[in-house]
Amino acid sequence: MNSEPLYKELIVWQKSMEFVDWVYAMLKTFPREENYRLCDQLARAVVSIPSNIAEGNGRNSKSDFARFLSIARGSLYETMTQLEIAKRQGYINDLTQAEEYANSIRKMLNSLITKLIT
Repeated sequence: MNSEPLYKELIVWQKSMEFVDWVYAMLKTFPREENYRLCDQLARAVVSIPSNIAEGNGRNSKSDFARFLSIARGSLYETMTQLEIAKRQGYINDLTQAEEYANSIRKMLNSLITKLIT
């Protein structure tokens, strides 16, 4: 019997954890004055993505799981908005990798939500 929680088997959770790692690496390059502003906000938003996937997976119903996946999707959009702000402020030059993560995660979330509610 596998003792790993089921959410760890979800590719969308694994991909969102990779996205967390990518964002955290970017945050290390931000100016110090952003530590308690954009960095904190961005870190909370990106961590919320896999966290809500995991929490939803631990719920007792498909509708609860779908609701938490929707929250994760909202956090994904929040993360991308904050990364766009960081780009506009000159802290990030290129969002191509972030957009690839986001598109992949968004598609998986949408697919899983659809499967759960139909």
